Amino acid sequence: MYSYIKGELVETAEDLIVVENHGIGYNIRIPQSIFDSLPGIGQQVKIYVSTYMREDAMLLYGFLNRDDRKIFQLLLKVSGIGPKGALAILSVMTPDDLRFAVLGEDDRAITKAPGIGKKSAQRLIIELKDKLKLEDVSVLQAQEETAETSALSGMHTVKSEAIQALTALGYSAAEAVKAVSAVALSEDSTVEEVLKAALKQMAWI
Repeated sequence: MYSYIKGELVETAEDLIVVENHGIGYNIRIPQSIFDSLPGIGQQVKIYVSTYMREDAMLLYGFLNRDDRKIFQLLLKVSGIGPKGALAILSVMTPDDLRFAVLGEDDRAITKAPGIGKKSAQRLIIELKDKLKLEDVSVLQAQEETAETSALSGMHTVKSEAIQALTALGYSAAEAVKAVSAVALSEDSTVEEVLKAALKQMAWI
């Protein structure tokens, strides 16, 4: 129904914000992870929204970019994952984190989300592993970038490049993600260091 709502941020609560546009205040539920990226009260904000209809209400869920919204909508298609569960996952994981977890079959990372148990996490992996692509990691359309969303994690970049190098060597995305995910990364880690450690994980050397 709506693509985005742009207006004045007039209120924030525990899990929602109110954005006023042309005299109408929209209640928009958002993941906890984006609260720190919001502008101050009284400033303009652009929120990409997903509309969820139920018998007694029409609910809006909001995100700072289309990628977050896309992942939210994919999560809604997973059996047993409703808007609350999808929002909980995106409150503790970025879209890239989720891609790494699904492709690496890391159910423990997904169970860190409140209310998501091991069985739900495993079902999520099964249902999304063919829908999430490694090449989408750390990629946002240029026209979507804002001051809040354009600063991608350096460690994610190193991780992504190491995974791409492993897939170029013939490993599957799942194998590459598993190996790289097992490597302890720091802010100073280089692609070469991560790749070497990942190859050790795979018993190459």
